[in-house]
Amino acid sequence: MLKKLKIDIKKSANPKKASFLQRFFKTSEGEYGFGDVFIGLTVPKSREIAIKYKDLDFNDILTLLKSPVHEERLIALLILVHQYEKEEMLQRRIYEFYLKNTKYINNWDLVDLSSDKIVGAYLIDKPKDILVKLSKSNNLWERRIAMIATYNFIKNKMFDETLLIAENLIADENDLIQKAVGWMLREVGNRDLKKEEQFLKKYYKTMGRTALRYAIEKFPQNLRQKYLAGKI
Repeated sequence: MLKKLKIDIKKSANPKKASFLQRFFKTSEGEYGFGDVFIGLTVPKSREIAIKYKDLDFNDILTLLKSPVHEERLIALLILVHQYEKEEMLQRRIYEFYLKNTKYINNWDLVDLSSDKIVGAYLIDKPKDILVKLSKSNNLWERRIAMIATYNFIKNKMFDETLLIAENLIADENDLIQKAVGWMLREVGNRDLKKEEQFLKKYYKTMGRTALRYAIEKFPQNLRQKYLAGKI
């Protein structure tokens, strides 16, 4: 099955799209995606292939996840997400597999399309200490996993863990973490504006500008200007 899957991926490759993705995902030396290899599949096409091979076994999923090709890693994660949602008996195994292999979940789209649907979904009714641990990791992507995983909680109107992880990451200097923090704060505000504003009033003068701009993106313009000017 894995051999057929890779043939389907190869058939869908698009060199022109791949060239664009190499630039978009910052794969040059010194950039966050250095060394990542793209072959030019769209996310919808990756999802289509993932559904076709949704019954791929764990050994083959791991082989795919270890691939240097970005889209192959994405398809592996999309298969895991599908299996997690459809096979309750596999959920714990998938969650543990995911956390054991975070070194291969090494770009922002890979995190964003999987972490809340696996890590967040699994932890929704369980202790969440692992997210605090991940938020303190030296690994950029584990820190992003910690933040984005809480999106699942936000969608279930549970905000405390998001605010805790955001607090842990508020001083993180990496732009991709700043964007994740701001995005999740904005999502909290979409559901409970008072909660977001309470957090911002405590941190808006000291938090990174990127996180702040993302967090207040949907605020009225005059209010955004006050936050950015430090005059709330």
